[in-house]
Amino acid sequence: MIEIKDVSKTFTLHNQGSAVIRVMEGASLRVAPGECVALTGESGAGKSTLMRMIYGNYLTASGQIVIDGLDVVQAAPREIIKLRREGLGYVSQFLRVVPRVATLDVVAEPLLALGTDGDAARSVARDLLTRLRIPERLWGLSPTTFSGGEQQRVNIARGFAYGYPAMLLDEPTASLDAQNRETVLGLIEEAKARGAAIIGIFHDEAARDRVCDREIDVSRFTPKAAA
Repeated sequence: MIEIKDVSKTFTLHNQGSAVIRVMEGASLRVAPGECVALTGESGAGKSTLMRMIYGNYLTASGQIVIDGLDVVQAAPREIIKLRREGLGYVSQFLRVVPRVATLDVVAEPLLALGTDGDAARSVARDLLTRLRIPERLWGLSPTTFSGGEQQRVNIARGFAYGYPAMLLDEPTASLDAQNRETVLGLIEEAKARGAAIIGIFHDEAARDRVCDREIDVSRFTPKAAA
């Protein structure tokens, strides 16, 4: 479902004489349907950089990133948009939404974008918001007014509203209380059970041990001269 082949990444510092920094080379891994792979390594090793390349936010210097048959590296913008709508979900650490849109519609949005009936999409959203303990009195408000923890749970609910074949998870259990952490781990296990291929960053070692099938130390892809 996800195959990364010999990917490299550089950054050009235009405000410092266009210096080129090599941050990754030879990155390769495969993730099968129903498998969860954890990206590990010290801060700065490139975990988030690799995730952003997979999602198409960062361009690669070379290599292939193939998701369900589509090479993200070579794909046109419209193909990336379609992949994000239908094939690749991304639960980031930060909630980014259009202001003044009700929380219920924020969570239902991935389903609405695919043409799902409004009542059916909002029913899924209600179930997820209930599971993640967002009080019903808040569902009609914009989540931009919520606390950081509430925003994180809304973000998770939106990320799991549609059954993406592939998913990227960036610290999905960070700062959650025990009950909500358990709910999120349950959602990940359910996604694996339906066949989702998942790549995640988990600093929560107990969570990583529970839901991840194996680990990839991203430090192995650090260029020798930059190590």
